[in-house]
Amino acid sequence: MKRTLSILLLSACCIAMPAQKVVRLGLVGLDTSHSTAFTEIINGGNPNAYDGRYKIVAAYPYGSKVIESSYSRIPGYTEKVKAQGVEICGSIAELLDKVDCVFLETNDGRVHLEQAAEIFKSCKRVFIDKPLGGTLGEAIAICELAKQYGVQMFSSSALRFSAQSQELRNGKCGKVLGADCYSPHHPEATHPDFGFYGIHGIESLFTVMGRGCQSVSRTHSDIGDICVGVWSGNRLGTFRAVCHDPSGYGGTAFTEKGIVPVGGYDGYKPMLDEILKFFDTGLAPIDNDETIEIFTFMKASNMSLQRGGKAVSMSEAYKAGLREARKLLKPYTKHS
Repeated sequence: MKRTLSILLLSACCIAMPAQKVVRLGLVGLDTSHSTAFTEIINGGNPNAYDGRYKIVAAYPYGSKVIESSYSRIPGYTEKVKAQGVEICGSIAELLDKVDCVFLETNDGRVHLEQAAEIFKSCKRVFIDKPLGGTLGEAIAICELAKQYGVQMFSSSALRFSAQSQELRNGKCGKVLGADCYSPHHPEATHPDFGFYGIHGIESLFTVMGRGCQSVSRTHSDIGDICVGVWSGNRLGTFRAVCHDPSGYGGTAFTEKGIVPVGGYDGYKPMLDEILKFFDTGLAPIDNDETIEIFTFMKASNMSLQRGGKAVSMSEAYKAGLREARKLLKPYTKHS
């Protein structure tokens, strides 16, 4: 009974935004270009950007301490955001005292659960940049922990918000009967395949196909991979991971009204627009269940690779991730 009451109280405190003129925003993680790009757009002096309604006021730099391509950026990116009037904090706790909403930008998905748990306790709305977690289990655990605290959050790749993909998502061309999407894939040894970068093309695939994937099979070569998903209604969706140059983002959708391109990369601002709307309203532009399905697709594709390309059901992959999530959640729930 006490636990139920505490969750209800936490949920209530997450609904109302402060009645102040400027919404104060915080960055956790200065090891990704997203942090500097968001700061430049919001704080960069363009009076037409958001009418001065938002300001990034504080940042905690860390951040991956393991991935060299990430932690080597921190000193330079710290100076860039400081030049835009952002205060550098020594801890997440210090940052939370200064802000209304949070961008969790740390490039290393493996530390997101620990960082998100600290943010969730503050009951502040949070956007968690890709990848939501380092594994499917971590992604599930983060979403479950957010529910326990009654916190509003979402996670996404910027590819979701390309204009063309959103038009397909919203039915401009009728039902999407199938789609082929592609994006660069830069393997990162600390993350399962596709979780660190290939996730962009998979996000595009799910943006236009929606939820409902049932199984995944994967074919591998030394220059790339092709993952074939079977959706409900026997619709087929494929993701091509491109491991060589030239590469890019995009795809093809097969719809009731014709064959049309899938959107590519339209910059950061379309996603930032949606994040700021979410900070205002608490209404996320994507359900966390869809994000979990994206991670399940990646998990199933890796299981398929281990089995020589045999199809793996999404149900089997999800159950494996759920077992991991339950173990990960124990330290955060045992005293509840």
